[in-house]
Amino acid sequence: MKRVRCPKCDNFIIFDETKYTEGQSLVFQCPECGKQFGIRIGVSKLRERQRDEHPDEQANEKGYGSIVVIENVFHYKQVIPLQWGDNVIGRYQKGNPINTPFETVDPSVDLNHCTINVGRDKRGHLRYTLSDNNSNTGTFVADVELNPREKRIIDDGTLFTLGATSIILRAAEE
Repeated sequence: MKRVRCPKCDNFIIFDETKYTEGQSLVFQCPECGKQFGIRIGVSKLRERQRDEHPDEQANEKGYGSIVVIENVFHYKQVIPLQWGDNVIGRYQKGNPINTPFETVDPSVDLNHCTINVGRDKRGHLRYTLSDNNSNTGTFVADVELNPREKRIIDDGTLFTLGATSIILRAAEE
């Protein structure tokens, strides 16, 4: 199964790509907004991380690690690379200026939910610091909510939760 995004309202439409041949053109009508748009099979304009149906959890294109958004009823599994400095994590919405968005319809995830800061400790090793951005539903590490302005150092494999969404940190190999 493949999915395409409506260019007007960002709604996903899922279809079975095995019924079509490469290069074939299809026309869709969005059930949400009614917009008609066309695609060509085999030609994708989606970002690299959305194109991969089975993303590599160790994806580390910038050398600073990644987060893995675990698939649930609200979204597909996604692997999002981290960058140096603050990585503001939240729900993707057209026009949202955050630098680490993920796609979800989970209403309990804020547009600007939490931040992972990638920096170095005194020994020069990468350090990941998680903090909540005053979200409505909180950020949880090991089922313990982060207090306002609390910063928690997290390591490779740490599971943290934003609303009904679970995310795993995959640290960069040094």
